[in-house]
Amino acid sequence: FPFPYTPYLIQEQFMAALYGALEAGCVGIFESPTGTGKSLSLICGALSWLRDFEEKKQQEEARLLALEEGGQEGKKLLTSVEPGHPASKDTAGEPDWVTAFVQKKEERDMVDKLKEEQMRRKKREDHLEKIRHNVQLKYTAKRKRAEEDETRLLLQLSKEVLSEGAGVDVLEKLDHNDEELILAEYESDEEKKVVSGLEEDDDDLEEEHVTKIYYCSRTHSQLSQFVREVQKSPFGKDTRLVSLASRQNLCVNEEVRRLGALQIINDRCMEMQKNKHEKKSDEEKAGQKRRASRTTTTTCPFYSYEQMQFLRDEVLVEVKDIEQLVALGRETKACPYYGSRYAIPAAQLVVLPYQMLLHEPTRSAAGIKLKDQVVIIDEAHNLIDTITCIHSAEVSGSQLCCAHSQLLQYMERYRKRLKAKNLMYIKQILYMLERFVAVLGGNVNQNPSCQAVSQTGTVLKSINDFLFQSQIDNINLFKVQRYCEKSLISRKLFGFVERYGGPATAVKTNKENQKLAGLQNFLLTLQQGSDKEGDRPPVEAENEQLRAASPLMQIEGFLSALTNANQDGRVILNRQGTVGQSSLKFLLLNPAVHFAKVVEECRAVVIAGGTMQPVADFREQLLSCAGVDPARVVEFSCGHVIPPENILPIVLCSGPSNQQLEFTYQTRDRPQMMDETGRILCNLCNVVPGGVVCFFPSYDYEKQVYAHWEKTGLLTRLAAKKKVFQEPKKASQVEQVLVEYAKCIKRCSQAGGQMTGALLLSVVGGKMSEGINFSDELGRCVIMVGMPYPNIKSPELQEKMAWLDKTMPRAAGQAPSRALIENLCMKAVNQSIGRAIRHQKDFASILLLDRRYGSTAVLSKLPAWIRERTQVKATFGSAFAELRKVRTCILPHA
Repeated sequence: FPFPYTPYLIQEQFMAALYGALEAGCVGIFESPTGTGKSLSLICGALSWLRDFEEKKQQEEARLLALEEGGQEGKKLLTSVEPGHPASKDTAGEPDWVTAFVQKKEERDMVDKLKEEQMRRKKREDHLEKIRHNVQLKYTAKRKRAEEDETRLLLQLSKEVLSEGAGVDVLEKLDHNDEELILAEYESDEEKKVVSGLEEDDDDLEEEHVTKIYYCSRTHSQLSQFVREVQKSPFGKDTRLVSLASRQNLCVNEEVRRLGALQIINDRCMEMQKNKHEKKSDEEKAGQKRRASRTTTTTCPFYSYEQMQFLRDEVLVEVKDIEQLVALGRETKACPYYGSRYAIPAAQLVVLPYQMLLHEPTRSAAGIKLKDQVVIIDEAHNLIDTITCIHSAEVSGSQLCCAHSQLLQYMERYRKRLKAKNLMYIKQILYMLERFVAVLGGNVNQNPSCQAVSQTGTVLKSINDFLFQSQIDNINLFKVQRYCEKSLISRKLFGFVERYGGPATAVKTNKENQKLAGLQNFLLTLQQGSDKEGDRPPVEAENEQLRAASPLMQIEGFLSALTNANQDGRVILNRQGTVGQSSLKFLLLNPAVHFAKVVEECRAVVIAGGTMQPVADFREQLLSCAGVDPARVVEFSCGHVIPPENILPIVLCSGPSNQQLEFTYQTRDRPQMMDETGRILCNLCNVVPGGVVCFFPSYDYEKQVYAHWEKTGLLTRLAAKKKVFQEPKKASQVEQVLVEYAKCIKRCSQAGGQMTGALLLSVVGGKMSEGINFSDELGRCVIMVGMPYPNIKSPELQEKMAWLDKTMPRAAGQAPSRALIENLCMKAVNQSIGRAIRHQKDFASILLLDRRYGSTAVLSKLPAWIRERTQVKATFGSAFAELRKVRTCILPHA
């Protein structure tokens, strides 16, 4: 395997196993701890396979073509002999020559197809080669763009001069803005037999998809990091790589970017394109008359086919990450979002976020075809949760009421202008919204935040029961969903509310707006009603996001979730205090149904991560449910590159005052347990240099312990040795806390003296337990307080457990629901403790404070490289001695 430096042995094993899995078309579960160069192994292993695969394919083609050449000679000889024979009859009653002809024809077709493919490939390679070397081409493209800009500017100026002269009537303008808000005539599929010009355009773009690797990860920063690794690797020069992302990340049209919320950006973009296509056909029809003036304002200057072709080629010639792609888009005045999508068919490696690959509608919209391709899902430790999240949806009572109110006003205002089909669907949606609010125990025409709910609590229903109870089982949800998609109704509604509903416009009340001013106040009370708790600012920010997108968009998500199969999901009716605070949530129970499509279509799927233990979850809940043959599943797990003495994992069963450590819900609130935890930390902070990270099972418990230590004075003792930091609940503040934490550790190590570093109190599953590295001095000791079991009382978890017990076989005498709880707990633990060791020379101790960690069942769920070195200590003294030993033997070398 080509590699930028000498690989570790485990990297070689990893690459060999990966190559084997791809060659055999398996579904692989690969675990390689962080700090062992997993990304590079994935890149070099997978791309080596792809290169060999392409070579084999070309050799095979060459062989067939050579045969064909030879065959031409042979055929001539044959035909000269043939006429002498009477046509002998075949068994099927066909003469020989017919059968032979059919066979020959198949061979010939095959050969023609190969020739065509070869020509296509050759053409593409030459084209890219030309771009690589020919700088001239780039400049012509640039010059052409500059000229176009110039003309556009002149046109604009002359228009402005004209309009000043004419003093255009302001009212007329307003009306023609209203045009945009009115729904276009809608025809359902049965009526639509004609193919519009738009789709013909797209057909020209249909290109053969070459065999490729789709690589997905969770966040854009992880993807950018991966692309940088590819650039460094031996394949960096000659791999055709495309990065895909949402419009929010790739849009270069400032006017659209400013809209902020993803859903609105999407809709606005689609609308601009629609205008562009309409404009083409309008201009042909109406000799560029009146309509053209309206559409020029709303087409996107970056959506130009030539420029996007140019961008596409640039992308394929040289590996670029998202930032570079956006910069290139700005420079070339081409849309990176569409440009990168045009590059998919010819690319060899496509890098994209989870959601794009796992959510089928998004997948097909992006033009991703999985047939016979390879998919690698990295950072996949919570793949099951991710799929569940992508396909679950929640709407609150205030959103339902708000959408109903907006849609009703919209219908009233444009009733005369809307066609019958539109009115029918709008009425259906209004009826559904009304029924949903009724199910929550409210009335759609009253203010949701003033209506108290009589029976509070949470009820779970199957999809069908929910549809019956809401009395909407007679509505075809699939049709309504299609209507929402095609008519862009939520976008139009958003535009309507933006124009007539914003607090700013409420002041200029004329006759028209008097009704709407009422709507205003109503909407304002909705927004305030939902966050009365006095803790406004944090809630505000989250509400902003929801408020920014029209509530109908959220509801569309919920409606499409209801089209899942009855047994695969549940609807949760959550009735709280008022109707506004209550909500409807769709919960997906069987993520395998959505994953099955990926596994079926792909040639091979690889699920990789730093900590994949316990693997049973993936095998049972995802793969066997998705109908994957167990023989097709391969597992690979490798150790770590650090020497064994660099890590010291200890399970501690009792504290310094012999208090037994078992943090169950019943015992963990006792003062003596909290005191004991504090004493352990005080002792550790005395001997451990640098940073100590302590994980608590939940924010609430962390707060409670912190308050207790403040009261008893333990906090002051801790603060004498290490500055104490707490993990913030707001994502926006995490970065700042980490920077302070790192600065403090650096300062202490340079200054010497009393303070030896810092102590960070974090939460399992919080912001710090994933994706943030505590390498070297930042994490010399990681402490886990108790076992972070999920909240068993949550109705969603209970439903999932019941569903598992019903559908899964018992494994090793344990009920599947029990296994789920344990696995969720241990996954969280593994994620958190894996943060400490990040490279070959790193060292750290890991302390698990709870005697339950000592049981073999729990130990077996730790990653192998930690498990092999774990010591279970009954008393604090012996554990403390080990920790001091680490300090004495490693520090001199470090």
